[in-house]
Amino acid sequence: MKKFVILYKAPQSAESMMDSNSPEAAAEGMKLWMDWAAKAGDGLVDLGTPLGGGKVVGNSGVSDAETGVGGYSVLQAEDMDGALKLLEGHPHFLMSPEATIHVYEAFDIPGM
Repeated sequence: MKKFVILYKAPQSAESMMDSNSPEAAAEGMKLWMDWAAKAGDGLVDLGTPLGGGKVVGNSGVSDAETGVGGYSVLQAEDMDGALKLLEGHPHFLMSPEATIHVYEAFDIPGM
């Protein structure tokens, strides 16, 4: 099985989304995620967490990361098509019409 890193992107940060939700809306959102996790089954290696407060580090210094990546998960599947199938009907798409999910295969490095 191959592993895939899933990055959740949206125009609104995870922090502002969580801060603006009522407790009822937060509970409903969590239920949708838990339902998706149950459907993904053994294909879900790590549900992950929301992300925020990012920094960009480069040769010229450190700056604030743009809002965009709001969380991650780790999946396992036979191939990219299998990983994409696990993401069908994902609740992240309900956040915003501009919400996207980026999928990257994690490659094994011999000796590590």
